[in-house]
Amino acid sequence: MSLLEIAGLSKHFGGIAALEALDLRVEPGEFLALLGGSGSGKSTLLRLVAGFEQPDAGSIRMEGRDLVPVPPHARPLNMMFQSYALFPHLSVQGNVAYGLKRDGVPRAERDARVAEALEMVGLAGFASRMPHRLSGGQRQRVALARALVKRPRLLLLDEPLGALDANLRERTGFELRALQRRTGASFIMVTHDQNEALALADRVAVLEAGRLVQLGPPRAVYERPATRFVANFLGAANVLEGQPDGAGGLDCPTLGASLRPAEPMPPGATACALRPERILAQPGASGPNTARGVVEDVAFRGDDSLLLVRAAGGALLRVSHAEEDGPPPPPGTALDLRWEAAALVPLAG
Repeated sequence: MSLLEIAGLSKHFGGIAALEALDLRVEPGEFLALLGGSGSGKSTLLRLVAGFEQPDAGSIRMEGRDLVPVPPHARPLNMMFQSYALFPHLSVQGNVAYGLKRDGVPRAERDARVAEALEMVGLAGFASRMPHRLSGGQRQRVALARALVKRPRLLLLDEPLGALDANLRERTGFELRALQRRTGASFIMVTHDQNEALALADRVAVLEAGRLVQLGPPRAVYERPATRFVANFLGAANVLEGQPDGAGGLDCPTLGASLRPAEPMPPGATACALRPERILAQPGASGPNTARGVVEDVAFRGDDSLLLVRAAGGALLRVSHAEEDGPPPPPGTALDLRWEAAALVPLAG
C-alpha cells in the first residue's frame, strides 16, 4: 500500500484553479520533489495535505485513512515551513520540544527525544541558545529538528533550503537526504530549484498550472521530458519546432535541418527536445540531425561554456562546450553541428 494516495484533488481560489483533478501517490520511505514555477500549485498541494486548506474535490488518504476531515494538528505528519516559524521567546530546546509538550509527552522522554533530534541535525550543545543568536543555517536545522522530533511517517517541506546561501544550500540538501534515509520517513519537498530536485529526490513531480504534467525518477524526467513546458523548465532544452515529413521525422525550416528521432513522432506532435550537452561540433557534418550556424555569444559556466548558435534558418540553439575540449569558439565562428537520433525527444504537447 502507498503511504499517501491523492485522487482527483482540486482547489480553486476565486474562480482560479490552483489544482485540477490531480492524482499522486507517495510510497513509504520515498523522497518526492514537487517542482514547478510560481502559481503551478505545488505549495497549495502541500497545504492541502497538511490540512491548512480544504479541497473542493478529491481525496487525500494516508495508509488508507481519509485525511480530509482530520484537523492539521491530528494528522500523522509534520510540516516544515519556508520561514522556519520559530518561537522567538523560546530556546532551541523549547522550540523543538513544543509539539511533544503539547501532546503530553512526559518530561524525561521529551528531553531524550529533543536531544536525539538535535544530535541528528548537528546541533548538540545548542539547546539553551535563543533563535536570535543562531545563523540562518542553524535556524533551518532547529526547524528541521522540531519537525523530526515527533517521528512522523511523512514530512512536508516547503522550500526548506530557500533562505540559505548557495554553498550552505548544497551541503544542507545532502544532509537532508541523509536524514531522510536515516529516519525512513517519506519526504515531500516543494522547490522551484530544478538542480535541488534532481539531486535530492527519488522521484520528481512537475506541476504546471495546477496539473501534474510529468512524474518519474530525476534522470528519466530530465532526459525524456514529456511536454514543451517540462523541456523548457527542466534544464532549458532546445525545443525544435517543425512539420511532419512523412518519414517519422520533422522538417525544421528555422533550423535549416531535418530531424529524425530514434522513435516515431506521436500523432500530431510537431516538436522535439534536444539538450545542449547532446549537440556536438563536427566539421563537415551533413544530412539529417545536423545543422549549420554561427556563434553569437559565449557564457562561461565553470565546468563548461554555453554557446548561443544562430542556425541558418534563424533558430537560436543552446550548445554546451566542455572545458576539456579546449577554449570555446568565439562569437562569429561558423560551426557544423550534429546530434544522435536518440538525443531527440518527441514532445506530446
